[in-house]
Amino acid sequence: MLRRRQMLRASAGLLAAPALVERANAQSAFDWKQFKGSKIEVNFAKSPRGDVLQAHEKEFEELTGIKVGSEQIPEQQQRPKVAVEFASGRTSFDVVNVALHVQKRLIEKGKWLIDLRPMLADRNLTEASYDFGDFGGPGIHAATAADGTLHTIPLNQDLWLTFYNKQIFAERGLSFPKTLDEMFETAKALTDKSKGVYGYVGRGLKNANLPPYTSILLGWDQETISADGRTLLTDTPAAIAAADFYGKLMRETAPPGSIGFNWSESQTTFSQARAAMWIDGIGFSAPLIDKTKSKVASTAGFAPVPRGPKAQHSATFIDGIGISSSSKNKGAAWLYVQWATNKAMMAEMLRTGSGTPARASTYQDQKIVENSTFPREWFEAALACLKIARSGLPEIVGVTEFRDTIGSALTNIIGGSDPATEMRKATQTFQPILAKEFA
Repeated sequence: MLRRRQMLRASAGLLAAPALVERANAQSAFDWKQFKGSKIEVNFAKSPRGDVLQAHEKEFEELTGIKVGSEQIPEQQQRPKVAVEFASGRTSFDVVNVALHVQKRLIEKGKWLIDLRPMLADRNLTEASYDFGDFGGPGIHAATAADGTLHTIPLNQDLWLTFYNKQIFAERGLSFPKTLDEMFETAKALTDKSKGVYGYVGRGLKNANLPPYTSILLGWDQETISADGRTLLTDTPAAIAAADFYGKLMRETAPPGSIGFNWSESQTTFSQARAAMWIDGIGFSAPLIDKTKSKVASTAGFAPVPRGPKAQHSATFIDGIGISSSSKNKGAAWLYVQWATNKAMMAEMLRTGSGTPARASTYQDQKIVENSTFPREWFEAALACLKIARSGLPEIVGVTEFRDTIGSALTNIIGGSDPATEMRKATQTFQPILAKEFA
């Protein structure tokens, strides 16, 4: 978000120099040096969050006297590597970054990570200003198992919102829609095929189309799976109605070829002022306000997804950080987890456009808002979405196959197939696969 020079200047206020850290530590009862001389290994999925933490690693080492070895691996390789190491009973890392929307059930089933509650409650191990209550409910829900085990601390919470082109709206004298029904009518009114401008753009490609669909389904106050995780809810009247809505929105108001779009094609279409609205992750915001790449840099608007028939929610996808059950340096690892998820580091992630942290206070930091290249509306939308966030994917082991199966039905619906037939068929296909997870 900020240019590198701005970020480095601003960082001084949040991440104190070692001498200042030592002075502050001396004035408190908390001992950051209690595991001095220890060494820990940290494993990240490749991401901007990992970049930030690695960039400030030396500051943690100065603060604690703990030596850190860290690596980032692309998620396509990191996830199976992590699973294999945990299955062996011995891991090469003490701290690990996990995608809770994909790996949560694997973590819980295999007891990969330790319960952080005892450490969090221990005043000798957790600094008084850590403020665990600052984390939003959805993040803590994702980080908590059914038995109450807190296996991770939320590191990032990707929030889904609506990007909209203020100029296109203004030219037609229209306001941003308050409901999904209004969104559809507005999208139709803003579509001008003769000018190559469309009311909406979104993901039509199978698997990729599942998150925008669930963003809409949440407006019916329903998720894709039952609370106990055993039964698919993708063939209910609400699920079929949401699929019908998304199919019509894409078919009638999106550009030709959108049935094969992923986020990249959608982002390009919107940034070139060829679509009035787009529902997707807030993490795709930065290129939209880049004046060297985007035609909507000064006209892009940000708002929560409009309210559905029964509710208004922001779909969210969360990753976290936890401690390996086989780690021999759990105390030192906890100090790292605590540092990596404190207010200062999460402010740094937001400041640099490296993520949307799960801490509510981060979005209310006026220094970040005032010095950011992002408009104030972006921060307001992010905070509003954080307050109404709800999981966008089911907590199951086979989440990728689930996305493929339901996503294929959605692609067919966008193409004109009957929503009820497609959703029922997809549900019948995946339900036996889901049942095996409980066998």
